[in-house]
Amino acid sequence: MSGNTATRKRHYDAVIIGSGHNGLVCANYLARQGMTVAVLERRQVIGGAAVTEEIAPGFRASIFSYLMSLLHPRIIRDFDLPRHGLTVLPCSDMISSVSYDDYILFSENMQKTQASFAKFSLHDAEIYPAFDAYLQEATKVVRSLLWETPVDPARADWRGFRESASLLWKYRRIGRKMYRLVDLLTMSAYDYLREWFEDDRVMACLAYYASIGTFAGPKSPGSAYVIMHHIMGEHEGAGGWGFIKGGMGAITQALASAGRTMGVEIFTETAVAEIRVTGGRAGEVVTTTGDVFHARVIASGANAKAVYLDMLDERHVPPEVLREIRGYRTFSTAFKMNIACERPPQYRILDKAKADGSLGSFPYPTYCHIAPDIDYLERAYDDAKHGWYSSEPFMTLCTPTIVDDTLAPAGKHVVNVFGGHAPYKLKNGDWAGEKDKFKKTVLNAIDNYAPGFSGDIIAEQTLVPPDLEAIIGVPQGHIFHGELSADQLFFQRPVSGFADYRTPVQALYLCGSSTHPGGGVSGIPGHNAAREILKDIKARKI
Repeated sequence: MSGNTATRKRHYDAVIIGSGHNGLVCANYLARQGMTVAVLERRQVIGGAAVTEEIAPGFRASIFSYLMSLLHPRIIRDFDLPRHGLTVLPCSDMISSVSYDDYILFSENMQKTQASFAKFSLHDAEIYPAFDAYLQEATKVVRSLLWETPVDPARADWRGFRESASLLWKYRRIGRKMYRLVDLLTMSAYDYLREWFEDDRVMACLAYYASIGTFAGPKSPGSAYVIMHHIMGEHEGAGGWGFIKGGMGAITQALASAGRTMGVEIFTETAVAEIRVTGGRAGEVVTTTGDVFHARVIASGANAKAVYLDMLDERHVPPEVLREIRGYRTFSTAFKMNIACERPPQYRILDKAKADGSLGSFPYPTYCHIAPDIDYLERAYDDAKHGWYSSEPFMTLCTPTIVDDTLAPAGKHVVNVFGGHAPYKLKNGDWAGEKDKFKKTVLNAIDNYAPGFSGDIIAEQTLVPPDLEAIIGVPQGHIFHGELSADQLFFQRPVSGFADYRTPVQALYLCGSSTHPGGGVSGIPGHNAAREILKDIKARKI
């Protein structure tokens, strides 16, 4: 539904800003309780970062997010998303290149991973099950915390004491596992892994995740936590890990379809200019075309900086909140490339992987990392740290068309490339003049591992952080809406005192990745925000 109609005031119980997956999840949970809900989307296509769009005639790609890994089974079940078109397709085990001609296979199958590690270190192969169990125990604790509403430990009243005490009591059995969480939040990925492993190539296979989407290297303090953030998905039952048939846009299309059955109205090409506040309460959303949406509740899936600094008049926001949100770190160095090609990358290790039986039933490795060792990852960060793009970027290459025939013409393929580092701002340079050179740098790096790939390209789309910000509104191109660091997690995400999905403005809530538990296509921020909204409605606070 388009928002380009005659200017008028519309009335709903709730208005959701942004049609990303979190906004749609929040809208659906509210509509399920009988509320009338409108979702306002700035772009012409719904979905936020989970969209599928054409990059060349006949070629469609997951433009931003590219793999199903975190969408929670609870959300899939609650809205019966398979009935609305969600189909998870298999993805091969991950292959990580440790040189042009050799690789590590990283699998959910413990024995297969151990056998691959053993090629480089018998010690690392033997210790891996103990490490995995140790990390999974800590991850189990964090998974349960994902569904919690962050408390305000500084709140000096009975409610604050009760909420903090209740949370501590609920997790009283964590015991010494708390120290594991402290280690993850404070240690570098390298130091954390070095306590277990001895081979830099094995460590790089795991430390790779610490650099995805963050302005950090494996030796940066606090980067260990990001490893865990990427493995927190739960895939039992209705979940799944792999590619989405039709691309990642099928997730948000399924959520939208489920929402429409409950009466959710979605308006595209409806950019928000202002959230109007009267008497300390948010009551209206005004679009750039002058349309006014009146609502009892307003929730935003847009990044928190945009809400506090662009959509609200600053006089409605306490000075300490403005100070914190301005300091909220969102500087991004992630890039994305979507490629239409004649054939998938012909990796040098392909014949070896087939001969080793590493691919199993797959004819091709659909999920590959280029990051040979710890020093490679750290050098990529060093380039960005000093204001320039990486001369040898680390990369994830995914080829969904091996299992999904809906994305490209028969016999042709789509490859998604995600990696780092490409700083939002370049020192003594700008992206207008450097983007083509950066593109060549990326393709040269791929060609080193898959000779001739750049010659197979039919069309490509290269997106650096300013592009990501301009297209989908992620702050400075940050895929998580902000760094996943200890000072920007749980009761400090996005700002202290207002991490419970509420804001200083009554009836205005945040439901996007700027809130706990952070980014990734999980839907949990949207779920949790809806829960708090319904709780406040029941208590007649709004």
